Amino acid sequence: MPDMLVKLYEIPPIEALLAQHSANGVDIRRALPPEKHVIIPWVKEHFNPRWPSECEVAIARKPATCFIAVEDDNLLGFACYDVVRPNIFGPTGVHDSQRGRGLGKVLLLACLHSMAAQGYAYAIIGGVGPADFYRKVVGAVEIEGSTPGIYRGML
Repeated sequence: MPDMLVKLYEIPPIEALLAQHSANGVDIRRALPPEKHVIIPWVKEHFNPRWPSECEVAIARKPATCFIAVEDDNLLGFACYDVVRPNIFGPTGVHDSQRGRGLGKVLLLACLHSMAAQGYAYAIIGGVGPADFYRKVVGAVEIEGSTPGIYRGML
């Protein structure tokens, strides 16, 4: 799976999306370290077996580089950045039952806006699965020759 590049100075605004989700009872926010014991097993149960390790790194950062979507004290999705290397977005996932609500988009944008606020001009989306989603939402372009990229030789 290739990596993709995003121009952070051209990403869509997030404020209206955050307000819309908030009005619908969904909180999009940074994960808190005391929530790690809930988030890590949830990610392990629903997604790639490597992702819990990456989420642990993101939650341990200060500030955390893991954003979560929460509704009625239930975790719906997550997105991380600056985990495998600085300036790389991922991993990210939304529970199967919650897809189609725009949570993946708002979690992606929360991370990318945070990265832009840190001074990054571009972001790399590592090991992309849904390339069309990233093209559509943030205008990401494939980085030629990036497979397997930094994941080469990983155990």
